[in-house]
Amino acid sequence: MADKNDLARIITGCQAGKPEEFERLVDIYAKRCYAYFYRLTGNAEISDDLLSELFVKLVEKIGSYRGGSFESWLFKTARNIFHDYLRAKQHRSKLLQVRKRQFESSLTETKKSSREQIDELQIQFGKLDTDTRELIMLRFYSRLSFKEIAKMRSEPIGTTLSKLHRGLKKLRELMEQ
Repeated sequence: MADKNDLARIITGCQAGKPEEFERLVDIYAKRCYAYFYRLTGNAEISDDLLSELFVKLVEKIGSYRGGSFESWLFKTARNIFHDYLRAKQHRSKLLQVRKRQFESSLTETKKSSREQIDELQIQFGKLDTDTRELIMLRFYSRLSFKEIAKMRSEPIGTTLSKLHRGLKKLRELMEQ
């Protein structure tokens, strides 16, 4: 992870069209952005595609970044790409069907290893609505602050906190069933 001065220098280099600076930016954010997409889609291939699209957009739109939290700007772009993907592919219903089959097959197992518990979390996570999944990913996987998330979503911070609290409560209930 780069400090703020390094990040500002890298972004300035990207805006100047320096390929080596784009490589550094990709190195810094690729894992977190991939995890964000993977947790939302549950599919490695789709996550790779969305990540590639994000970095293409980054090259195209880096000139529109005008300061503030770069991570908020980057994850807002990632969020828009994900929502475009959902609209274009109507992926939501397919994703829920896959999650349902995974959940049903996991019920037959009696003893769960830690890997199986992670799978169970992913299955239950898939049962949450897209907005709630996204909030959890932005907060816990993308490590954005509540203030950054609220600003990105154009809603009061109290609304963001309330939605996240309800989403975590629902996920806990699903995991305890």
